Amino acid sequence: MADVARVAGVSAQTVSRALSGHPNVQEKTRAKVLAAVEQLGYRMNNAARMLSSGHSRTIGIVLLQTGFYSRTAVTLGVEEAARDAGYAVSSATSPSLEPAAVEEAMSRLADQGVDGIVLALPLIQVTRRIEELTTAIPTITIDGSRTSTTEIVAVDQSQAARLATQHLLDLGHTTVWHLSGPAEWLDAVSRSEGWRSTLEAAGVTPPPELKGDWSPASGYHNGLILARIPEVTAVFVSSDEMAFGVIRAFHELGRRVPEDISVVGVDDITLAEYCSPSLTTVAQPFGDMGRLAVEHLLRYIADPQTTLAPASVEPVLVVRASTGPAPAR
Repeated sequence: MADVARVAGVSAQTVSRALSGHPNVQEKTRAKVLAAVEQLGYRMNNAARMLSSGHSRTIGIVLLQTGFYSRTAVTLGVEEAARDAGYAVSSATSPSLEPAAVEEAMSRLADQGVDGIVLALPLIQVTRRIEELTTAIPTITIDGSRTSTTEIVAVDQSQAARLATQHLLDLGHTTVWHLSGPAEWLDAVSRSEGWRSTLEAAGVTPPPELKGDWSPASGYHNGLILARIPEVTAVFVSSDEMAFGVIRAFHELGRRVPEDISVVGVDDITLAEYCSPSLTTVAQPFGDMGRLAVEHLLRYIADPQTTLAPASVEPVLVVRASTGPAPAR
């Protein structure tokens, strides 16, 4: 930093302020500093900066070890917002939702000295160690679960289910069947509750609920069951990836979509538009969730005593070709 200051003709403090984006540095001065940085190949030493400031300028994110699209999309939103704020992102994956595995992932981030943590998985059980970590390190959860000290950013999953179910009822279907996600995921539980309450509000007794595990394979196997039930004309599936499997099963057993059975998913992943037929789904703004989580977390880091209201992101129904009017009996 002293070398950069000498080449730029400014003080080391000015170099520090210019590189950290301090508002009191003139653009002409900032340009001189950046030119000197480029000339000398200078790179900031994060370890040294952490020792001097007490902050690592790093955000940690805890993820379930999975290939689900939604987890990747949330991570991209977190990384983009963190980068814009001058923070790096360090991720730690948990092989399962068991409390011990989540503790271990959070502990790895704590050992790295992260300034805050985004928990992008559900907390089935909040243990004493998890409470200690979230008390010591500002933490945001983005799936609705929380500890006594975390802040929440989430999509209203019950509303997502209501949008999907009401859309099918409005098309004239007398009832809507539901393939849910795993019970340990709060998202899946909330979607099931939203589906059930929408049917009951319409005076419809909910049919038996089927269970999946988020995978296309579980959608396919449940689709083989649904296709053999003659009265099924509409299905709300708790994720797009499961919906792909459901639609394939319907195709194989000769049930046309949407002429015989309408299908709605949740997420609006990139492939949803290119499914055959294109999938009607409830879009979840994953990138917005990630960015909002970082915004909340940075305010929390700046003032750990602050109290932030839980932030809810509204889902949006995207109507495509997989839904249509109820078939005539």
